[in-house]
Amino acid sequence: MDKKTLADLEVAGKKVLVRVDFNVPMDAEGKITDDTRMTASLPTIKYLLDHNAAVILMAHLGRPKGEVVAKYSLAPVAKHLAELLQQPVAFASDCVGAAATKAAAALKSGQVLLLENLRFHKEEEKNDLQFAEQLASLADVYVNDGFGVSHRAHASVEGVTHFLPSAAGFLLEKEIKFIGGAVDNPEHPFVAIIGGAKVSDKIGVIANLLTKADTVLIGGGMANTFLAAQGYKLGKSLVEADKLDVAKDILAKAAAQKVQLLLPKDLVMAAAFEATAAHEVNTVDQLKQEYMALDIGPATCKEYEAALSGAKLIVWNGPMGVFEMDAFCKGTEAIAKAVAASGAVSIVGGGDSVAAIEKLGLAAKITHISTGGGASLEYLEGKVLPGVAALDNVRRYLIAGNWKMHKNVEEAVELAQGIVQETNGTVNEIVIFPPFTALESVADAIDGRNVGYGSQDLHWEDSGAFTGAVSGTMIADIGAEYTLVGHSERRTIFGESDEIVAKKIQAAYRNHLKPMLCVGENLEERQAGKTEAKITGQLASALTGLKPEEAKQLVVAYEPLWAIGTGKAATAADAQEVCLLVRRELTKLFGDEVARNIRVLYGGSVNEKNAASFCIKGIDGVLVGGASLKVATFSEIVRSF
Repeated sequence: MDKKTLADLEVAGKKVLVRVDFNVPMDAEGKITDDTRMTASLPTIKYLLDHNAAVILMAHLGRPKGEVVAKYSLAPVAKHLAELLQQPVAFASDCVGAAATKAAAALKSGQVLLLENLRFHKEEEKNDLQFAEQLASLADVYVNDGFGVSHRAHASVEGVTHFLPSAAGFLLEKEIKFIGGAVDNPEHPFVAIIGGAKVSDKIGVIANLLTKADTVLIGGGMANTFLAAQGYKLGKSLVEADKLDVAKDILAKAAAQKVQLLLPKDLVMAAAFEATAAHEVNTVDQLKQEYMALDIGPATCKEYEAALSGAKLIVWNGPMGVFEMDAFCKGTEAIAKAVAASGAVSIVGGGDSVAAIEKLGLAAKITHISTGGGASLEYLEGKVLPGVAALDNVRRYLIAGNWKMHKNVEEAVELAQGIVQETNGTVNEIVIFPPFTALESVADAIDGRNVGYGSQDLHWEDSGAFTGAVSGTMIADIGAEYTLVGHSERRTIFGESDEIVAKKIQAAYRNHLKPMLCVGENLEERQAGKTEAKITGQLASALTGLKPEEAKQLVVAYEPLWAIGTGKAATAADAQEVCLLVRRELTKLFGDEVARNIRVLYGGSVNEKNAASFCIKGIDGVLVGGASLKVATFSEIVRSF
């Protein structure tokens, strides 16, 4: 994932503030009846304890609406957590103020503190930054392990990230990996199963999945609305009359996008919404009009089971019927068994869907069971979760300026100094590539400032009879950190082959320089559909044999040759598509833990007017040509990220 995780943090000897989702059900006596959400965060808590951190947990319980309500106290949760951890858990009578400050100050490495209910304060849900700062003052580092609350921009979720270094806990990381993977990069065939009572609850989810999935199975009460939209008479069944046009639109989009959207062929119809009600199975064209639909029928189960049998990825959210009534749970149970038996990567979310899995003892056969209700739905809908977006990125944005054969020494120094002055204070990394004649003078003028520097090229040998060439040894001697390798102009004008580029990559690492490897296709290759083959071939040739620690220092810049110096930039979507392709290939070459550290830039007629469009997921910055030759335009580009 693109966000920092626990593995990216140094936590030894530090106080770590952890947002968890401990909103657990309790009986009348205050005993916890289901501790699933608590056990889900135990790996994060235990990791922190094992790494000599002091752990400060914060959570909410119920909806006290900003008032202190005794039945919503987290004191019983602290007691139960102590049993789960098999060690004492301190409890603070408030989450801010004197009680919290004193408890946090007294906490030592290897100890755990749980703060009182965050929602006893109205400022929590308002995302009050003063309240967030009070929470943050208790610790050195913040970890979000509450996926179930990450769709809320609350003080403990989003606000605290403004004051502390932040990262995802193991639970949040796992949720992002699986649900985010299903949304961003699904395996195919991909089958989505959407159930529940109302279409209105999941319009966005279905609409987004239509752009990702190969097949969508609809069940539960919402299926009635789709059937009604097709002209079927549903009797006394739940039908959202005001959503019939929405259902028709979804059906039309599915057909247009060639997504197989399956609706029930038969339904279990009941005389009343009661567990003991008389019921029978009817085909959808012969529904008993004085009855109501409470489950999918056996023919539908068989069709849905067949659709699931060949899937490589399954996402399931929502029951097929009134699962809590034994007479009307058969459809949900049939789907649960089919998902478990499919052999696909399976992701299950939603209370009743998860309950079915648990009831049947199939949890071990499901790849991932989501802990987040609303958060899961919003993620599947394609929405940005505030609690995830707010965390620190694992990769810092990099804005690079390639001056090519422009600027004499005096001009280069003046330009470099101007860029330093105008970009001072940015959180982005800035690197400039002056002509070699000016590199040492630029280095002397700006060394130690907020702008880094590198060479536009290097020779593959460190010394020798190579008239006019500049070696990595010489570049390193000046103090440069980066070097461009394989720039499109070196490949096209000077005829550099993939073999030469590979040798230059090795020379860079040999001299402790960070290579910025340029890759890209020409217009003919793009029009012939050869972009992927070209890019993957360039990467494989240049990077094979790199050690993991070397690869982490790499930067890759996607430069479509048809956009270099032409004034014609790729669209943001074009650039994103190829940059994501580069990331996938890097993951294949080095594994996810290494690849996630490698920045992928876009370069190709980037200017101050279009730069912001490239500040999107999958693109970690830009390599700028002509627009980097003026302080004003380059500085504006830096501020776009």
